[in-house]
Amino acid sequence: MGLMASNFDIERKDAVPPLVLAIDVGSTATRGMIYDAHGRPVGKRAKVAHSFTIAADGTSEIDPAQVLEEVRGIVGDLLGTLKDEQVAGVALDTFASSLVVVDGDGAALTPCFTYADGRCAAQVTELREELSEENLQQRTGTRVHSSYWPARLRWLAAERPEVMEQAATFLSLGDYLMLHLTGTLATGTSTASWTGLVDRHTAQWYAELVEISGISLDQLPPIHHLDQPVEVAEEHAARIAQEWPALSEAQWHAPITDGLAANVGLGAHDETAIGASCATSGAVRVLVREMPETLPPGLWCYRVSHDRSLIGGALNDVGRALAWADVTLAVDDVGPEALAEALRAEPHETTPLVLPFFTGERSTGWASDARAVVVGVTAASAPAEVYRGVAEGIALSYARIAKQLREVAPQPEKLYAGGGVATNRPELMQIMADAMRTPVTPVKLKRTTLHGTALLALESLAPDVRRAKPERGETLSPDYARRPYYSERFGRFELVYEALFD
Repeated sequence: MGLMASNFDIERKDAVPPLVLAIDVGSTATRGMIYDAHGRPVGKRAKVAHSFTIAADGTSEIDPAQVLEEVRGIVGDLLGTLKDEQVAGVALDTFASSLVVVDGDGAALTPCFTYADGRCAAQVTELREELSEENLQQRTGTRVHSSYWPARLRWLAAERPEVMEQAATFLSLGDYLMLHLTGTLATGTSTASWTGLVDRHTAQWYAELVEISGISLDQLPPIHHLDQPVEVAEEHAARIAQEWPALSEAQWHAPITDGLAANVGLGAHDETAIGASCATSGAVRVLVREMPETLPPGLWCYRVSHDRSLIGGALNDVGRALAWADVTLAVDDVGPEALAEALRAEPHETTPLVLPFFTGERSTGWASDARAVVVGVTAASAPAEVYRGVAEGIALSYARIAKQLREVAPQPEKLYAGGGVATNRPELMQIMADAMRTPVTPVKLKRTTLHGTALLALESLAPDVRRAKPERGETLSPDYARRPYYSERFGRFELVYEALFD
């Protein structure tokens, strides 16, 4: 896929067909935009904010019917800006590791359980006693964790047996949306892989683990690779043609995960670059053609199509950790300039050490019941110093993943970082470069996940068209004079982690 120099956010008259309508269902909003064959946004975007319902017991849910209405509204809104143009493809991504249980009519029997729902902690412990996590990881690319389906399905069986009795199909949120929009049961390879129930070597449901989880293969949707579109049911095709004429000939793509889309949108679409997402949650990933036979214990490896896999690790709390610091430390009283200066300053040993596990840990230790820890606070610790500690804790969490990632993907020399936090708190990028010992290039393009979703659809819709090159900021190189400080911090982070969570 070649790149061309071009401005983004073009007007409709400048768009080069085929057009793709891309939708991204994230943790804080549903977004949509139309892209042309070069991957450039056409006209306006649409957005509907939402939030998860959370509770102290680990609840993290959202109403799938609400999200469906958000998507319908965004599709109608975007298509209203077109005249007679046809949209060639519809592409959808959602936050990963979600679960919606539906009955035979496709009606939801449960809320959508999100990746952050931790109520199945007891089942995580139970499965860790029954299974070899090492063998499981090498087979599925995932560990036993509350964000994956095996523990969650067992929790449902224990807590809501009536739901399991009525269940016809178990879906990710994107699958639920696709079912109601097209009338077809289908899931994308990446979406399926993020359930923890897919054999990473065959890219098919892992039958033995499905059975251990308490369900059957016929209760799961068929898996579609990136080049395998979803066939629209006849009744839904007629409805689409009437309600959305611009989509009457569109090819619908199986739902993918935001992690895959974000990497591609950042420009990390092959083995030469690492992609780092810095949003509400975060991740570090490399997209590879050759899958490693053996994985380090802290990483996941998801099959995302017949010819590609995504290797990396995820953080529950990046923007969420900074949002906690904003409120708890009353940073409005500190002032934006003083706070930015504290983050740009030379590191200092009096900065508190923070393990930023506000909603549990995924990579690298998979301690779903871990909680944030602040070490080294004194009466003299100013709010800006503690805030700096949170930022360093986030950077060190990224560094823990990158260290293991280089064991199986040593060739990447570039790291592209994007997301709301990268934009709103750019000082964190230099801290990440120092802690990770890696040059960090911020990607200025907004909505990189939407962009990546469109680019992946264009692989089959317009394979020979060059893609527009996203605008990138100045590369931030690690300051090697700070290496001793971050090496010591990294070691202390690990010591505190092992004492409390290992």
